[in-house]
Amino acid sequence: MAMAASSTRPQRAQGRGHLAAKSLGGRTRLAELFQEGAAKIRLPQTFDYSMEAVIINTAGGLTGGDRMDWSFAAAPDTRIDVTTQACEKIYKASSDTAEVRTSISVGSGARVDWLPQETILFDRASLSRRLDVELDATAEFLAVEAILLGRKAMGEAMVTGLFRDRWRIRRGGRLIHAEELRLDGDIATLTGKSAVLSGQVAFATLLYTGPQAESYLGHVRPLVDAHMAGASHWKDKLVVRLVAADGFALRKVLIPIISALRNGAPVPKVWNL
Repeated sequence: MAMAASSTRPQRAQGRGHLAAKSLGGRTRLAELFQEGAAKIRLPQTFDYSMEAVIINTAGGLTGGDRMDWSFAAAPDTRIDVTTQACEKIYKASSDTAEVRTSISVGSGARVDWLPQETILFDRASLSRRLDVELDATAEFLAVEAILLGRKAMGEAMVTGLFRDRWRIRRGGRLIHAEELRLDGDIATLTGKSAVLSGQVAFATLLYTGPQAESYLGHVRPLVDAHMAGASHWKDKLVVRLVAADGFALRKVLIPIISALRNGAPVPKVWNL
């Protein structure tokens, strides 16, 4: 009798990381830390009142079926800068979609800067990502998300695939910002349209919400005027959008803008390693 062929499911990466901070002695201190699976969080030494958290995907990248969940909580009068160890790479998916969910809560008088390095989408990658933020009425929040459709210097391009990015940001329980980006199917043709990316392969969105939004606009406008970029301000919200030919050109514009939105502070050191 012939033996029935056994089926095996591909191994999938999963991870969950949580960090909560508290104020103690005029500095931001660790209150809670949880990490599971491929999700790791490291806390480099800082020399001011803030905390820097570096999140790491030990799987080395994501593909179809992988799941990562991150959550961060900043108690009143704390400051957390969250970044990634390196660019997150999203590889070809043979089936299913990689999912990344991030939730952030920011208490009164606190500030969180969400500063992950670029996400690189390879051909036939499939990624669904969600960012949910809850802000106190007096909290500040800065978010940066940069995307590369392949690595141009390596002759790589994202021709087909799926990328979905969903943002929901609330202040005092009220929705103040919502984004819904979806690139699906023939990515090369879609992004080649003038109303989308005009054939460019690198783009980024920066959002700041807080009491300094209007004053930041004056610092950001001169940085974007000479590039494929735009900045807009409404009430306590500032949004900047950038498009560039490749990752190097994007960083040349992106880093000065991030610094301007951080009162002159540089990007986290891991960005330069």
